[in-house]
Amino acid sequence: MKSNVTNPQSRPLSDVQTSPDTRRVPINKVGVKDISYPIVVMDKQKKVQHTVARINMYVDLPHQFKGTHMSRFVEILNSYREQIALDKMETMLEEMKQKLGASSAHLEIEFPYFIEKRAPVSGARSLMEYTCAFRASLNDVFDFVLEVRVPLTSLCPCSKELSRYGAHNQRSVMTVQVRYREFIWIEDLITLIESCGSSPVYSLLKRQDEKFVTEQAFENPRFVEDMVREATLKLSALDTITWFAVAAENFESIHNHSAYASVERDKR
Repeated sequence: MKSNVTNPQSRPLSDVQTSPDTRRVPINKVGVKDISYPIVVMDKQKKVQHTVARINMYVDLPHQFKGTHMSRFVEILNSYREQIALDKMETMLEEMKQKLGASSAHLEIEFPYFIEKRAPVSGARSLMEYTCAFRASLNDVFDFVLEVRVPLTSLCPCSKELSRYGAHNQRSVMTVQVRYREFIWIEDLITLIESCGSSPVYSLLKRQDEKFVTEQAFENPRFVEDMVREATLKLSALDTITWFAVAAENFESIHNHSAYASVERDKR
């Protein structure tokens, strides 16, 4: 006897995402976030550096569609396996627009970047980690922003002036974003930023190095305002940079709050 029950496996699968939506609300960004994935970054000393990034991928969604196809983001990412690098970002964004029927696409890649540093006196070598990011978007034109976050030491000028013994200092973080017309090395940008604090931060210091950086900071006191002003002057002097935003946060050692300052400049 022939069964009238349809085999569920033979039924066509509905594409719910492309079904109409009547609320007429377009969405600026929709996609996938916080994907852990290996990438390749250009390294000034070693040509390339392999690292693992956290990746966000978005497109816009017209008002008439209920949703986007989330799996296609991951498919695009996987098609660039071991080739995800700065020179592939515009191509990836164009593919996102085409495969998802979008007019704009966005790609955010945040990753740890390691630089070998030598202690200032002993010369002891160690790897220092910096958090960096590539932030790119493609509408009619391609836009790219390089971001670096650099830890620093800052020593308070007011504390040094008022105190009979020493001065309070703290760990600081400077976050710098740049647009540029000619390629700029991550290492060079970090070196520029490190010169804006009271002293750089190292992952390995011997006793003679600790003495050096402590005294260096004492002789070079900086408010958070000083740090962003110094960075502004140095970034403004670089013709290759067309736009920048710089922010500094001091995690205060004698206050229950952070000190903060920021500057943004469009040189175009």
